[in-house]
Amino acid sequence: MILYCGLQPLKMIVSVVAVLILASFHTAKAQPPAKIHRIGILLPNPPSLSPTLLEAFRQGLQENGYTEGQNIDIEYRFGDGKSDRYPDLAAELVQRKVDVIVTSSTRVIKAVKNATTTIPIVMVAAADPVGTGLIASLAHPGGNVTGLSMRSPDLSGKRLQLLKEVAPRMRHVGILWNPANEGNAVTWQDTQTVAERSGLKLQSIEVRTPGDFDRGFEALIKTRADAFAVLRDPLVNNMTHILVKLSAKSRLPAIYEAKEIVLAGGLMSYAPNHADLYRRAAYFVHRILTGTRPAELPVERPMRAEFVINLKAAKEIGLRIPAEVLQRADKVLR
Repeated sequence: MILYCGLQPLKMIVSVVAVLILASFHTAKAQPPAKIHRIGILLPNPPSLSPTLLEAFRQGLQENGYTEGQNIDIEYRFGDGKSDRYPDLAAELVQRKVDVIVTSSTRVIKAVKNATTTIPIVMVAAADPVGTGLIASLAHPGGNVTGLSMRSPDLSGKRLQLLKEVAPRMRHVGILWNPANEGNAVTWQDTQTVAERSGLKLQSIEVRTPGDFDRGFEALIKTRADAFAVLRDPLVNNMTHILVKLSAKSRLPAIYEAKEIVLAGGLMSYAPNHADLYRRAAYFVHRILTGTRPAELPVERPMRAEFVINLKAAKEIGLRIPAEVLQRADKVLR
């Protein structure tokens, strides 16, 4: 009797469940697929020079809920250190109708900005985005560009100070830089200001082509420079191994803006951690993809710099790094 009384309600329940399942199936079929965002990346150098940077960017994307090949596609373009390629590569990404373009280095950022006024641009490391006309101000960028700035006169002063600590007799410092890079021009001016206050003589060593590096080091040796600093630039990064060899041959203490050069055999670097900047750039991409306009995203500056020393490079040029300097290093390569 219990079974008999329960059959009809049971049949009704089964029918209702079947209808609900069928309805949900049709609803699911009717819903459009989730949008796959397309991100463009244009960098001045090939990824082989600094593979950790792109990996840091992907990690940042994952932390914000994006996985390449699932809910985002990435279009990669690399200039291989050749500035004449930047405009064409930027135009390619615009033609691909990407949702946002991530880029680094002032000249590359300018090439992308010249290619589009509508697609949002996230700059990873711009030396002086206000002074070079990329944005209106750090707090209110305006236009379609936002991201991270590298501008900090304190960094230039700190690099000279560290050189002085490892080479106490230093009076004459060479600065190896590319004047075609507007960001380098800003850092050169900052370094001049600090040097004047410190009573140091600066020697400008301009490198515009690969052939300028040999001539530059010949000038450093001929003028008896005590040390030199190298400003970050796509050409410099592309010449890392040549630069390291020439640095060792000159037997002069050197400091760089790129940790990658120290990892390749250079002496010291003092600069923001670029992997952290790429990871942070993913946050800006996320904000843009979720509806925030670039003009409303304040440009950030790194809060700290990383100090890296290569003791093997120091030994190669017969330099002893003081213990108190080693203690302040974030990383010591032995």
